[in-house]
Amino acid sequence: MEKPLRIGIVAGELSGDTLGEGLMKAIKIIHPNAEFVGIGGPKMISQGCESLFDMEELSVMGLVEVLGRLPRLLKVKAELVHYFTDNPPDVFIGIDAPDFNLRLELDLKNSGIKTVHYVSPSVWAWRQKRIFKIEAATNLVLAFLPFEKEFYDRYQVPCEFIGHTLADTIPLESSKEPARDLLGLEQDKTWLAVLPGSRGSELKMLAEPFIETCKRLNKKHPEMGFVVALVNEKRRAQFEHAWKTLAPELDFRLINDTARNVITASDVVMLASGTVALECMLIKRPMVVGYRVNAFTAFLARRMLKTKYVSLPNILANEELVTELLQESCTPEMLESEVEKLLKERGEYMLERFSKMHHQLRKGADTQAAHAVLKLIDRLPS
Repeated sequence: MEKPLRIGIVAGELSGDTLGEGLMKAIKIIHPNAEFVGIGGPKMISQGCESLFDMEELSVMGLVEVLGRLPRLLKVKAELVHYFTDNPPDVFIGIDAPDFNLRLELDLKNSGIKTVHYVSPSVWAWRQKRIFKIEAATNLVLAFLPFEKEFYDRYQVPCEFIGHTLADTIPLESSKEPARDLLGLEQDKTWLAVLPGSRGSELKMLAEPFIETCKRLNKKHPEMGFVVALVNEKRRAQFEHAWKTLAPELDFRLINDTARNVITASDVVMLASGTVALECMLIKRPMVVGYRVNAFTAFLARRMLKTKYVSLPNILANEELVTELLQESCTPEMLESEVEKLLKERGEYMLERFSKMHHQLRKGADTQAAHAVLKLIDRLPS
Protein backbone atom coordinates (compact mmCIF):
# COMPACT_ATOMS: atom_id res chain seq x y z
CA MET A 1 0.00 0.00 0.00
CA GLU A 2 1.11 3.56 -0.75
CA LYS A 3 2.13 5.36 2.41
CA PRO A 4 -0.13 8.28 3.45
CA LEU A 5 0.64 11.62 1.90
CA ARG A 6 2.46 13.84 4.42
CA ILE A 7 2.28 17.60 3.99
CA GLY A 8 4.08 20.34 5.89
CA ILE A 9 1.98 23.49 6.07
CA VAL A 10 2.34 26.87 7.80
CA ALA A 11 -0.25 29.66 7.97
CA GLY A 12 0.53 32.92 9.75
CA GLU A 13 -2.85 34.56 10.29
CA LEU A 14 -6.62 34.01 10.21
CA SER A 15 -6.99 34.55 6.46
CA GLY A 16 -4.28 31.93 5.89
CA ASP A 17 -6.06 29.55 8.27
CA THR A 18 -9.18 29.83 6.08
CA LEU A 19 -7.14 29.14 2.93
CA GLY A 20 -5.42 26.22 4.63
CA GLU A 21 -8.75 24.71 5.69
CA GLY A 22 -10.10 24.82 2.12
CA LEU A 23 -6.89 23.38 0.66
CA MET A 24 -6.78 20.57 3.23
CA LYS A 25 -10.40 19.62 2.53
CA ALA A 26 -9.73 19.51 -1.22
CA ILE A 27 -6.58 17.37 -0.79
CA LYS A 28 -8.41 14.96 1.53
CA ILE A 29 -11.06 14.33 -1.14
CA ILE A 30 -8.27 12.79 -3.25
CA HIS A 31 -6.07 11.48 -0.39
CA PRO A 32 -8.40 10.84 2.60
CA ASN A 33 -5.50 9.65 4.79
CA ALA A 34 -3.27 12.67 4.12
CA GLU A 35 -1.40 13.97 7.18
CA PHE A 36 -0.74 17.66 7.81
CA VAL A 37 1.78 19.14 10.23
CA GLY A 38 3.18 22.63 10.78
CA ILE A 39 1.38 25.73 12.08
CA GLY A 40 -2.33 26.32 11.71
CA GLY A 41 -5.24 28.07 13.35
CA PRO A 42 -8.52 26.60 14.59
CA LYS A 43 -9.92 25.87 11.12
CA MET A 44 -6.83 23.92 9.99
CA ILE A 45 -6.60 22.11 13.33
CA SER A 46 -10.26 21.04 12.95
CA GLN A 47 -9.24 19.44 9.63
CA GLY A 48 -6.51 17.43 11.37
CA CYS A 49 -3.47 19.70 11.13
CA GLU A 50 -0.93 19.00 13.89
CA SER A 51 0.13 22.52 14.89
CA LEU A 52 3.64 22.57 16.36
CA PHE A 53 3.27 26.21 17.49
CA ASP A 54 0.38 28.56 18.17
CA MET A 55 -0.45 30.51 15.00
CA GLU A 56 -0.47 33.72 17.10
CA GLU A 57 3.35 33.40 17.21
CA LEU A 58 3.47 34.56 13.57
CA SER A 59 0.66 37.16 13.65
CA VAL A 60 2.87 40.21 14.08
CA MET A 61 2.27 43.50 12.24
CA GLY A 62 4.47 46.59 12.10
CA LEU A 63 8.24 47.05 12.00
CA VAL A 64 8.65 47.83 15.72
CA GLU A 65 6.50 44.83 16.73
CA VAL A 66 8.42 42.51 14.39
CA LEU A 67 11.77 43.67 15.74
CA GLY A 68 10.60 43.04 19.29
CA ARG A 69 9.51 39.51 18.37
CA LEU A 70 12.43 38.72 16.07
CA PRO A 71 14.38 36.41 18.43
CA ARG A 72 11.26 34.29 18.99
CA LEU A 73 10.37 34.23 15.27
CA LEU A 74 13.90 33.10 14.40
CA LYS A 75 13.68 30.37 17.04
CA VAL A 76 10.33 29.12 15.66
CA LYS A 77 11.75 29.08 12.13
CA ALA A 78 14.90 27.19 13.22
CA GLU A 79 12.81 24.58 15.05
CA LEU A 80 10.57 24.11 12.01
CA VAL A 81 13.59 23.69 9.72
CA HIS A 82 15.03 21.12 12.14
CA TYR A 83 11.71 19.26 12.42
CA PHE A 84 11.00 19.10 8.68
CA THR A 85 14.56 18.15 7.70
CA ASP A 86 14.47 15.35 10.28
CA ASN A 87 10.95 14.31 9.17
CA PRO A 88 10.74 15.31 5.49
CA PRO A 89 7.18 15.80 4.20
CA ASP A 90 6.20 15.03 0.60
CA VAL A 91 5.76 18.77 0.10
CA PHE A 92 5.80 21.94 2.18
CA ILE A 93 3.17 24.67 1.66
CA GLY A 94 3.68 28.16 3.07
CA ILE A 95 0.41 30.11 3.12
CA ASP A 96 0.90 33.87 2.77
CA ALA A 97 3.09 35.41 5.59
CA PRO A 98 5.88 35.85 3.00
CA ASP A 99 8.45 37.44 5.34
CA PHE A 100 8.41 34.27 7.44
CA ASN A 101 7.42 31.55 4.98
CA LEU A 102 9.74 32.42 2.09
CA ARG A 103 12.76 32.21 4.41
CA LEU A 104 11.52 28.89 5.76
CA GLU A 105 10.81 27.63 2.23
CA LEU A 106 14.33 28.55 1.09
CA ASP A 107 15.93 26.42 3.82
CA LEU A 108 13.59 23.50 3.15
CA LYS A 109 14.04 23.64 -0.62
CA ASN A 110 17.82 23.69 -0.15
CA SER A 111 17.49 20.54 1.97
CA GLY A 112 15.67 18.75 -0.88
CA ILE A 113 12.01 19.29 0.11
CA LYS A 114 9.63 20.56 -2.59
CA THR A 115 8.03 23.85 -1.56
CA VAL A 116 4.88 25.74 -2.58
CA HIS A 117 4.05 29.35 -1.73
CA TYR A 118 0.28 29.91 -1.62
CA VAL A 119 -0.79 33.51 -2.39
CA SER A 120 1.71 35.52 -4.38
CA PRO A 121 3.21 38.53 -2.63
CA SER A 122 2.49 41.82 -4.47
CA VAL A 123 5.80 41.46 -6.28
CA TRP A 124 4.19 42.73 -9.50
CA ALA A 125 3.35 46.06 -7.82
CA TRP A 126 6.59 46.99 -6.04
CA ARG A 127 10.05 45.58 -5.18
CA GLN A 128 9.90 43.43 -8.31
CA LYS A 129 13.39 42.01 -7.75
CA ARG A 130 11.87 39.90 -4.94
CA ILE A 131 10.84 37.49 -7.68
CA PHE A 132 14.38 36.08 -7.68
CA LYS A 133 14.11 35.34 -3.94
CA ILE A 134 10.74 33.70 -4.56
CA GLU A 135 12.25 31.61 -7.37
CA ALA A 136 15.08 30.49 -5.09
CA ALA A 137 12.68 29.52 -2.28
CA THR A 138 9.85 27.78 -4.14
CA ASN A 139 9.08 25.07 -6.65
CA LEU A 140 5.65 26.57 -7.32
CA VAL A 141 3.65 29.73 -6.55
CA LEU A 142 -0.16 29.60 -6.39
CA ALA A 143 -1.64 32.93 -7.57
CA PHE A 144 -5.13 34.33 -7.07
CA LEU A 145 -5.04 36.71 -10.03
CA PRO A 146 -4.33 36.12 -13.74
CA PHE A 147 -1.93 39.06 -14.16
CA GLU A 148 0.20 37.58 -11.34
CA LYS A 149 0.81 34.44 -13.39
CA GLU A 150 1.64 36.58 -16.43
CA PHE A 151 4.27 38.36 -14.34
CA TYR A 152 5.85 35.08 -13.13
CA ASP A 153 5.76 33.66 -16.66
CA ARG A 154 7.82 36.65 -17.84
CA TYR A 155 10.60 35.53 -15.48
CA GLN A 156 9.99 31.80 -16.10
CA VAL A 157 9.15 31.17 -12.44
CA PRO A 158 6.68 28.26 -11.99
CA CYS A 159 3.24 29.65 -11.10
CA GLU A 160 -0.36 28.47 -11.35
CA PHE A 161 -3.37 30.80 -11.50
CA ILE A 162 -5.99 29.06 -9.37
CA GLY A 163 -8.72 31.72 -9.25
CA HIS A 164 -9.71 33.63 -6.12
CA THR A 165 -11.38 32.06 -3.10
CA LEU A 166 -13.54 35.18 -2.64
CA ALA A 167 -14.92 34.71 -6.16
CA ASP A 168 -15.97 31.19 -5.15
CA THR A 169 -17.62 32.16 -1.86
CA ILE A 170 -19.42 35.33 -3.05
CA PRO A 171 -22.46 34.46 -5.20
CA LEU A 172 -22.69 35.72 -8.77
CA GLU A 173 -25.71 37.78 -7.75
CA SER A 174 -26.03 39.40 -4.31
CA SER A 175 -29.47 40.69 -3.33
CA LYS A 176 -29.76 43.83 -1.19
CA GLU A 177 -33.00 42.96 0.61
CA PRO A 178 -31.81 40.07 2.84
CA ALA A 179 -28.67 42.03 3.78
CA ARG A 180 -30.78 45.04 4.76
CA ASP A 181 -33.03 42.83 6.87
CA LEU A 182 -29.97 41.30 8.54
CA LEU A 183 -28.51 44.72 9.39
CA GLY A 184 -31.83 46.33 10.33
CA LEU A 185 -31.71 48.87 7.48
CA GLU A 186 -34.86 50.32 5.90
CA GLN A 187 -35.62 48.74 2.54
CA ASP A 188 -36.95 51.89 0.88
CA LYS A 189 -33.89 54.13 1.42
CA THR A 190 -30.88 54.74 -0.78
CA TRP A 191 -27.85 53.58 1.24
CA LEU A 192 -24.25 54.71 0.87
CA ALA A 193 -21.78 52.23 2.38
CA VAL A 194 -18.88 54.04 4.04
CA LEU A 195 -15.77 51.88 4.47
CA PRO A 196 -12.91 54.00 5.84
CA GLY A 197 -10.45 51.11 6.32
CA SER A 198 -9.61 48.50 8.93
CA ARG A 199 -6.43 50.06 10.35
CA GLY A 200 -6.19 52.95 12.77
CA SER A 201 -3.86 54.83 10.42
CA GLU A 202 -6.43 54.56 7.60
CA LEU A 203 -9.26 55.94 9.71
CA LYS A 204 -7.01 58.74 10.91
CA MET A 205 -6.54 59.83 7.29
CA LEU A 206 -9.96 58.99 5.83
CA ALA A 207 -12.63 59.51 8.51
CA GLU A 208 -12.66 63.30 8.00
CA PRO A 209 -13.00 63.43 4.17
CA PHE A 210 -15.51 60.56 4.20
CA ILE A 211 -17.68 62.17 6.93
CA GLU A 212 -17.48 65.60 5.25
CA THR A 213 -18.60 63.95 1.99
CA CYS A 214 -21.63 62.52 3.78
CA LYS A 215 -22.43 65.98 5.17
CA ARG A 216 -22.46 67.42 1.66
CA LEU A 217 -24.59 64.55 0.31
CA ASN A 218 -27.04 64.87 3.21
CA LYS A 219 -27.78 68.48 2.26
CA LYS A 220 -28.81 67.42 -1.27
CA HIS A 221 -30.31 64.05 -0.33
CA PRO A 222 -31.71 64.24 3.22
CA GLU A 223 -33.45 60.91 2.66
CA MET A 224 -30.13 59.07 1.99
CA GLY A 225 -28.81 56.65 4.63
CA PHE A 226 -25.18 56.15 5.60
CA VAL A 227 -24.03 52.75 6.85
CA VAL A 228 -20.47 52.22 8.13
CA ALA A 229 -18.65 48.88 8.47
CA LEU A 230 -16.17 48.79 11.36
CA VAL A 231 -13.95 45.80 12.05
CA ASN A 232 -13.73 46.08 15.86
CA GLU A 233 -14.52 48.25 18.88
CA LYS A 234 -11.30 50.28 18.55
CA ARG A 235 -12.14 51.36 15.02
CA ARG A 236 -15.75 52.00 16.05
CA ALA A 237 -14.64 54.33 18.87
CA GLN A 238 -12.22 56.07 16.50
CA PHE A 239 -14.92 56.67 13.88
CA GLU A 240 -17.50 57.73 16.50
CA HIS A 241 -15.09 60.35 17.85
CA ALA A 242 -14.59 61.82 14.36
CA TRP A 243 -18.35 61.68 13.67
CA LYS A 244 -19.35 63.47 16.87
CA THR A 245 -16.64 66.09 16.31
CA LEU A 246 -17.33 66.78 12.63
CA ALA A 247 -21.00 66.03 11.99
CA PRO A 248 -23.01 65.07 15.10
CA GLU A 249 -26.22 65.94 13.23
CA LEU A 250 -25.76 63.04 10.77
CA ASP A 251 -27.35 59.65 11.36
CA PHE A 252 -24.64 57.06 10.68
CA ARG A 253 -25.54 53.41 11.19
CA LEU A 254 -22.42 51.81 12.62
CA ILE A 255 -22.18 48.09 11.97
CA ASN A 256 -19.75 45.81 13.78
CA ASP A 257 -19.90 43.29 10.99
CA THR A 258 -18.06 42.19 7.90
CA ALA A 259 -17.76 44.71 5.11
CA ARG A 260 -19.41 42.12 2.86
CA ASN A 261 -22.88 42.47 4.41
CA VAL A 262 -22.66 46.27 4.46
CA ILE A 263 -21.60 46.38 0.80
CA THR A 264 -24.37 43.95 -0.17
CA ALA A 265 -26.99 46.11 1.57
CA SER A 266 -25.84 49.30 -0.17
CA ASP A 267 -26.58 51.09 -3.45
CA VAL A 268 -23.21 52.83 -3.75
CA VAL A 269 -19.92 52.34 -1.86
CA MET A 270 -17.22 54.81 -0.79
CA LEU A 271 -14.20 52.85 0.37
CA ALA A 272 -10.53 52.81 1.25
CA SER A 273 -8.29 50.95 -1.19
CA GLY A 274 -7.55 47.31 -0.29
CA THR A 275 -9.01 43.80 -0.58
CA VAL A 276 -12.42 45.30 0.21
CA ALA A 277 -12.45 46.81 -3.31
CA LEU A 278 -12.21 43.28 -4.72
CA GLU A 279 -15.13 42.22 -2.48
CA CYS A 280 -17.15 45.20 -3.69
CA MET A 281 -16.36 44.26 -7.29
CA LEU A 282 -17.55 40.68 -6.72
CA ILE A 283 -20.73 41.85 -4.98
CA LYS A 284 -21.18 44.22 -7.94
CA ARG A 285 -21.84 47.54 -6.32
CA PRO A 286 -20.67 50.81 -7.92
CA MET A 287 -17.82 52.31 -5.90
CA VAL A 288 -15.39 55.14 -5.55
CA VAL A 289 -11.98 54.58 -3.96
CA GLY A 290 -10.50 57.23 -1.70
CA TYR A 291 -7.10 56.94 -0.05
CA ARG A 292 -4.58 59.09 1.80
CA VAL A 293 -1.29 58.27 3.47
CA ASN A 294 1.27 60.55 5.08
CA ALA A 295 3.37 62.63 2.68
CA PHE A 296 6.59 60.60 3.09
CA THR A 297 4.82 57.25 2.49
CA ALA A 298 3.14 58.76 -0.58
CA PHE A 299 6.52 59.96 -1.88
CA LEU A 300 8.00 56.46 -1.51
CA ALA A 301 4.94 54.78 -3.02
CA ARG A 302 5.05 56.98 -6.11
CA ARG A 303 8.70 56.04 -6.65
CA MET A 304 8.26 52.32 -5.99
CA LEU A 305 4.85 51.37 -7.38
CA LYS A 306 4.99 49.71 -10.79
CA THR A 307 1.23 49.72 -11.49
CA LYS A 308 -0.91 52.44 -13.06
CA TYR A 309 -3.70 51.84 -10.55
CA VAL A 310 -4.00 51.03 -6.84
CA SER A 311 -7.36 49.23 -6.66
CA LEU A 312 -7.60 45.59 -7.69
CA PRO A 313 -10.65 46.03 -9.96
CA ASN A 314 -8.71 48.55 -12.07
CA ILE A 315 -5.53 46.45 -12.06
CA LEU A 316 -7.55 43.42 -13.19
CA ALA A 317 -9.36 45.39 -15.89
CA ASN A 318 -6.26 47.36 -16.89
CA GLU A 319 -8.43 50.47 -17.09
CA GLU A 320 -9.90 52.93 -14.61
CA LEU A 321 -13.32 51.34 -14.13
CA VAL A 322 -13.36 52.65 -10.57
CA THR A 323 -12.47 56.28 -9.89
CA GLU A 324 -9.42 56.47 -7.61
CA LEU A 325 -9.17 59.68 -5.59
CA LEU A 326 -5.76 59.58 -3.97
CA GLN A 327 -3.88 61.99 -1.72
CA GLU A 328 -4.67 65.61 -2.74
CA SER A 329 -7.60 64.38 -4.87
CA CYS A 330 -9.26 62.65 -1.91
CA THR A 331 -11.44 65.64 -0.98
CA PRO A 332 -15.10 65.85 0.09
CA GLU A 333 -15.87 67.84 -3.07
CA MET A 334 -14.43 65.22 -5.43
CA LEU A 335 -15.81 62.26 -3.47
CA GLU A 336 -19.29 63.82 -3.43
CA SER A 337 -19.14 64.48 -7.18
CA GLU A 338 -18.24 60.86 -7.88
CA VAL A 339 -20.96 59.46 -5.57
CA GLU A 340 -23.52 61.73 -7.28
CA LYS A 341 -22.41 60.42 -10.67
CA LEU A 342 -22.77 56.80 -9.50
CA LEU A 343 -26.22 57.50 -8.03
CA LYS A 344 -27.40 58.89 -11.37
CA GLU A 345 -25.72 56.49 -13.77
CA ARG A 346 -25.67 53.37 -11.57
CA GLY A 347 -22.38 52.45 -13.25
CA GLU A 348 -23.83 49.98 -15.77
CA TYR A 349 -20.57 49.54 -17.70
CA MET A 350 -18.64 49.16 -14.43
CA LEU A 351 -21.03 46.45 -13.19
CA GLU A 352 -20.97 44.61 -16.52
CA ARG A 353 -17.17 44.42 -16.33
CA PHE A 354 -17.35 43.37 -12.66
CA SER A 355 -19.55 40.44 -13.67
CA LYS A 356 -17.10 39.30 -16.38
CA MET A 357 -14.18 39.50 -13.96
CA HIS A 358 -16.10 37.54 -11.33
CA HIS A 359 -16.53 34.68 -13.81
CA GLN A 360 -12.84 34.91 -14.72
CA LEU A 361 -11.79 34.51 -11.06
CA ARG A 362 -14.37 31.83 -10.17
CA LYS A 363 -12.40 28.66 -10.83
CA GLY A 364 -12.84 26.62 -7.63
CA ALA A 365 -9.61 27.85 -6.03
CA ASP A 366 -9.41 25.21 -3.28
CA THR A 367 -9.66 22.36 -5.80
CA GLN A 368 -7.31 24.06 -8.27
CA ALA A 369 -4.74 24.62 -5.51
CA ALA A 370 -4.97 20.99 -4.36
CA HIS A 371 -4.52 19.69 -7.92
CA ALA A 372 -1.51 21.96 -8.53
CA VAL A 373 0.20 20.78 -5.32
CA LEU A 374 -0.48 17.10 -6.01
CA LYS A 375 0.65 17.40 -9.63
CA LEU A 376 3.94 18.94 -8.46
CA ILE A 377 4.72 15.83 -6.37
CA ASP A 378 3.19 13.27 -8.80
CA ARG A 379 0.39 12.33 -6.42
CA LEU A 380 -2.53 13.44 -8.60
CA PRO A 381 -4.43 10.35 -9.86
CA SER A 382 -4.58 10.12 -13.63
